[in-house]
Amino acid sequence: MKQTSWLIWIILTGLFCNNLFSQERSYGTYEPIEGYADTTKPKSLQTLVNMANPGDTILLDPGFYIGPVYIRTRGLIIDGQSKATLSGRGIESVIHIETDSVTIRNFKITDSGGSHDKIDCGVKILGDYNVVENCRIEECLFGVDIFQSNYNKILHCEISSLSRRSKALKGDAIRLWYSTNNLIKHNYWHHVRDMVVWYSSENTFEGNMGIGNRYSIHFMYAHNNRIQYNEFYENSVGVFLMYSEETVMTHNLIMKSTGESGMCLGMKETSSNQILYNRFIYSSEGIHIDVSPFVPEKVNTIAHNEIAFCGYGIFFHTNQQGNLFKENYFHNNLVQVFPEGKTANLNKWQHNYFDDYQGFDKNGDNIGDTPYSLYSYVEHLWTFNRNVKFFYGSPLLLILDFLERLAPFSEPKFVLRDKEPMYKWEEQHADKPLF
Repeated sequence: MKQTSWLIWIILTGLFCNNLFSQERSYGTYEPIEGYADTTKPKSLQTLVNMANPGDTILLDPGFYIGPVYIRTRGLIIDGQSKATLSGRGIESVIHIETDSVTIRNFKITDSGGSHDKIDCGVKILGDYNVVENCRIEECLFGVDIFQSNYNKILHCEISSLSRRSKALKGDAIRLWYSTNNLIKHNYWHHVRDMVVWYSSENTFEGNMGIGNRYSIHFMYAHNNRIQYNEFYENSVGVFLMYSEETVMTHNLIMKSTGESGMCLGMKETSSNQILYNRFIYSSEGIHIDVSPFVPEKVNTIAHNEIAFCGYGIFFHTNQQGNLFKENYFHNNLVQVFPEGKTANLNKWQHNYFDDYQGFDKNGDNIGDTPYSLYSYVEHLWTFNRNVKFFYGSPLLLILDFLERLAPFSEPKFVLRDKEPMYKWEEQHADKPLF
């Protein structure tokens, strides 16, 4: 009986551990990509591809394979089984997919050429319905280039650029150009230049992580894209929307976008976007807004976001109007909102929480009894001399700020007024409908 109990316990433990370790990682490769280190006996992958018929599956033995490889046979599945390395030998792009419905998985892809003009990359896609999955792409100038191609999937890949180059001379992790309905999911890109989406619409970017890049994602003339559940750390810019409309950006975490031009989210001449349920934390600027919305009647909705521990919670580059700020959580920012122009009050401010609100909630409805009014006092000084900001928090500026509020030497700059500010932040606000 005792032996039977032990046997049952061992079986259940084994099943639990198997289930635990078989779960996919949330980003990057879900199985370790070992590759193959011995380069003395290279094999030609192109030969195997040329011999394949449409729809064939090629399971590679462990080995060091050489490219470039051109795939023009529809429906091929090429599986490196996590122990195959494919090297482009520094010539050009390593893999060229020039057909539809090809799957590349479980590879270490390395050593592309170094030409920006030719966009040398790990995988170049010129076709539809292709999949690149669970690959480690390293020492390639660009990671994946999707050119005028639709309905492709890039899943669980780890991508980095040429280590020998400075950040400005590296390539992009993934590049979409005139491409639609692609899925970029659960990837991890680091130490690349940017990840760019240009002239490409209706794509989804979900569950990715970007660390140590310039732009984690840069959109230009790219409409109707969805950005959700991503995490971006220590980039110069988290997400930048330029001349793009109707983007839905939700449930992302962007942190540590520091430096002179650091920002979690940048919006330039962009309209009709929904920025919802994101966390913008510990950065030079939480949100940078420049001539947005570009079309005044196309409102940008910025709601239910946490904006915290930033130099500027929101920085307005111009006196733009047409943004709706609703039920956002502003706390522990050096400056909550700063307009470089005259005011930020041309936008709508509704039920936001500001940790520096000075008021009461006598009837307990969680709405402040008096409006939240924000004025710029000592912060106004560094619009004339940016070097003054270096002394922010020093005793001298603290005293000057106190005197400015007590008995202003000049009329303070009016920034915004939220007529019904949230009195206490409650987590359940994230579950409430926006309208």
